[in-house]
Amino acid sequence: MTIDFKNLRPREYELLLKFPAYVSLLAANTDGELDNIEKRSAIEFAHVKTYSCDPLLADFFKEVDKSFERTLQELNNSLPLGKVNRDAIIKSKLLDIEDIVLKLGPENMAIVHKSMKAFKEHISRAHHNILIDFLFPIPIPGLSDH
Repeated sequence: MTIDFKNLRPREYELLLKFPAYVSLLAANTDGELDNIEKRSAIEFAHVKTYSCDPLLADFFKEVDKSFERTLQELNNSLPLGKVNRDAIIKSKLLDIEDIVLKLGPENMAIVHKSMKAFKEHISRAHHNILIDFLFPIPIPGLSDH
């Protein structure tokens, strides 16, 4: 069983498929750009989601994975330089997508949001210092992000 996206218009579904890419770009925008580490992390995570997501989103993430790398690159290239300008456009697109997610109903909306939150958190930690994890495997407030 999966979430039924049939009540969405084709254009809405196409925009919804870009949701993980926009979330990834927003999470990576702390320095105003998507670097290679963040890009690789987002691409790998999109692929992992095809088999580690909520079963209701399995078909959705299989579709996302088919073109995620290309979509991420195209969206990144279409954005202006600079953190503030990029943030504004990404957030505007995410608001448009949120209008689409609302059409899925409260339960499905919660599932989609939980999944997108995982994308944001994963990409936000792309630069996490592995040495800190090695030296301090137990979370220490202010030192580790766990």
